Amino acid sequence: MSTREKAEAGKSAATAMLGLDLRSRNEALASMATALRKGTQEIARANAEDLEDARREGLPAALLSRLHFGDEKIEASIAGLEALRALPDPLGRQISARRLDEGLVLRQISCPIGLIAMIFESRPDALVQMAALCAKSGNAVLLKGGSEASRTNRALAALILDAGMKAGLPPSWLSLLESRAEVAELLLLDELVDLLVPRGSKEFVARIKTESRIPVLGHADGICHLYLHADAELSMASALAVDSKTQYPAACNAAEVLLVHADFAPKGLPRVVAALESAGVAIECCPRSAAILGRPSTMPESGPWSVEYLDLRMAVKIVDSLDAAVVHINRYGSRHTDAIVTSSAEAAGSFMEKVDSASVYWNASTRFADGYRYGLGAELGISTGKLHARGPVGLEGLCTYKWKLCGSGQTVADYACGRRAFTHEELTDGQ
Repeated sequence: MSTREKAEAGKSAATAMLGLDLRSRNEALASMATALRKGTQEIARANAEDLEDARREGLPAALLSRLHFGDEKIEASIAGLEALRALPDPLGRQISARRLDEGLVLRQISCPIGLIAMIFESRPDALVQMAALCAKSGNAVLLKGGSEASRTNRALAALILDAGMKAGLPPSWLSLLESRAEVAELLLLDELVDLLVPRGSKEFVARIKTESRIPVLGHADGICHLYLHADAELSMASALAVDSKTQYPAACNAAEVLLVHADFAPKGLPRVVAALESAGVAIECCPRSAAILGRPSTMPESGPWSVEYLDLRMAVKIVDSLDAAVVHINRYGSRHTDAIVTSSAEAAGSFMEKVDSASVYWNASTRFADGYRYGLGAELGISTGKLHARGPVGLEGLCTYKWKLCGSGQTVADYACGRRAFTHEELTDGQ
């Protein structure tokens, strides 16, 4: 089947899914969880073969970590399916309601987007999350994973597609694309595909936006910062720095840059760096931080400050004020996730207002930026743009809305000539 044929079938499936009730969609999620449990050995064999090839070809450690899909990640995927199943129905939700006139009521109601295409790299768990989110939100999906995960993705897609169909989802609600040629063809199908979700490097996402007229929900790199303010509590600063960097260094929400206020640095920086280095982190020092630590500088004052290490490596820079930290983050960051460690509610409030990122934190690890941890059940990625969804994108990011107007024979001519007048009365959910 060609890419166009898959997209046409997916578009038909999306139309058929408009009539699915919540029970059917939740049964599909339960069926998927059962299929993953029963297919664990099959998935593990496929993933082991992908990993063997990837190691032979010298895939970087960060990508190997993302590619690995063993028992722990399978169980996490199943937990995500179950959490997603427990969430309220995102469809048919009344966003607003207004009585335009007596007997003329306008309602804004959530509904699926339609056919969604997702292109991702080295993340088999992304396939499970995206398929599950689409099933719950009533969308059909085209999935294209990286070639390094081809066997794993094939096994997962077959299990999940069949599980969904057994629960009542239409054939072709999910299709797998496997070649670059298919991606090139996909990008031209703007009359069939309603939304394109690329997950990869900033350059990859930019190229997709340039080459396609399909609306793009971009998920680019994660240049995340942890800023230690002048009054940061030392043990908290150390713990949050270690967790933000080391809990899963290959993740896009791992902190890559440690910004340190000049007043905190003389006493606090050596302790924080010692904690990071004890956890195996290699430190890239700016000249001012190197002088405090008594070691050679490995990072010029001018940077580069926009490096996504995805590894146990972290850059350190001294700043003279909170405003200087904000300026640095807004200039060099990727608008993903940035955090401040401070004892001052005023400083925290200023930081969280001025930093232009999808997620901003006070005294919390950057690793909290995740759909499951946010209570979204799962996520299709972290959107660093501002339209139409931002930050961890869950069910609401896969929904749009339609306007439903119920009248009793009204005509516009009556309002145009003044025989009738609009009242525009806001209604509550029960009205």
